[in-house]
Amino acid sequence: MTKPHSTLIFGVEDRPNVPTSIFTAFQHILASFIGVITPTLIVGGVLGLGDYVPYLVSMALIVSGIGTFIQARKFGPVGSGLLCLQGTSFGFLSVILSGGMIVKARGGSPEEILATLYGCCFLGAFIEIAVSRFIHKLKRIVTPVVTGTIITLMGLSLVKVAMTDMAGGFGASDLGSIENIGLAALVLGIIVVLNRFNLQFLRMSAIFIGLLVGFAVAAMMGKVNFAGLADFPLLAVPVPFKFGFSFDLAVFIPIGLIFLITALETTGDLTANSMLSKLPVSGPEYIKRIRAGVLADGINSGIAATFNSLPMTTFSQNNGVIQLTGVASRYVAYYMAAILVLLGLFPAVGAMLQLLPKPVLGGATVVMFGTVAAAGVKILAESKLGRRDMLIFAVSIGLGMGVAGVPAAFSGFPEIIRNIFGSPVTIGAFSAIILSLVLPPEEPSIEEVAEAASPTTSAPATQQAALSSS
Repeated sequence: MTKPHSTLIFGVEDRPNVPTSIFTAFQHILASFIGVITPTLIVGGVLGLGDYVPYLVSMALIVSGIGTFIQARKFGPVGSGLLCLQGTSFGFLSVILSGGMIVKARGGSPEEILATLYGCCFLGAFIEIAVSRFIHKLKRIVTPVVTGTIITLMGLSLVKVAMTDMAGGFGASDLGSIENIGLAALVLGIIVVLNRFNLQFLRMSAIFIGLLVGFAVAAMMGKVNFAGLADFPLLAVPVPFKFGFSFDLAVFIPIGLIFLITALETTGDLTANSMLSKLPVSGPEYIKRIRAGVLADGINSGIAATFNSLPMTTFSQNNGVIQLTGVASRYVAYYMAAILVLLGLFPAVGAMLQLLPKPVLGGATVVMFGTVAAAGVKILAESKLGRRDMLIFAVSIGLGMGVAGVPAAFSGFPEIIRNIFGSPVTIGAFSAIILSLVLPPEEPSIEEVAEAASPTTSAPATQQAALSSS
């Protein structure tokens, strides 16, 4: 058990009992399930993959379970040893769609589209694997202002998705109706109220209870349709490179560039996870954890491509679950992995979770995504930002949220540029990195020099640069 004054109920190395572990694992899965399968559903619909979509959804769940286990279990230098769920990355969605369209425009069949996409993703994963070996040397890049900015942008960009779900979901005929907002508000209110109780059971089960009550109310309102369950196959069997293996340079280049950014996104996610788990966010232990986590991310993306799924990343929304439940035990991830694999093997079981109405899901995810953004702000606030860092943050946040508000801002640019800079996180990360490299370090003020020289004053560890101590 952790110290009594800690906000955690179970630390990273604590072992909750089986019922608690399963209960917490389900909360993580409920928070991430839609995120794991949605990119696949979007790609399948846009590229016209038809009957392959149910199989691809199953593969996404299975490789998510495998990746989650690898990341938490640690195999030598692979795996961060944190409670973090690996899932299909939204960051690759635009480049995957554009790459698929390139193959489709040449008359490629669904099988050829998938063979090219998975082939390019498999090779692109080695870029992230390579970056993981020297990411700890990027002292001027992986700093609190960069990681804090990226985490903040992740949370803020996800809030839009959550708010859309609260209103009924993208393209819903009753978008913004009183019923949808009321249902989402019910779930949100339950989570907030239960999370403020001192009883550990209520705090750990706040998300689950909120979603369960919301689902029950939605069913009584006629917003749950069970008819689609019959369309799912009984069993899905993973087959390596089921659709073949192909390569296209025009498809590969933007995918490879996104893999570079993914390494930094993962660094931000793992930093936030470490902070919420009460682990150091500076020093050798932190560096080793980040390197191992990014390496696992790359290997998991290679495994995903092998078993016919899109690239993987560490999900940021699960950091919100840790914050709300107070459970950071990596052993919970073992249960998460097993459940995800089972859901993938038996698609009808996973289909039950797909029935969760969007307003119910949005009511839960809006507070989780907001928590992610708050974690980024906390990193920035504890870093004593000077004028230089404030400028980096301001420009990066401005560009990131600007693209989020005006998606067509780069519509006149070549397709590769649109793919890279059309994402709030991508353009914000590029901005923060470039400015960190080109702007000269700020000279310390007279007050800071005097404070540093004082024998009675010592700066807290949280004010140190995340990797500058290496």
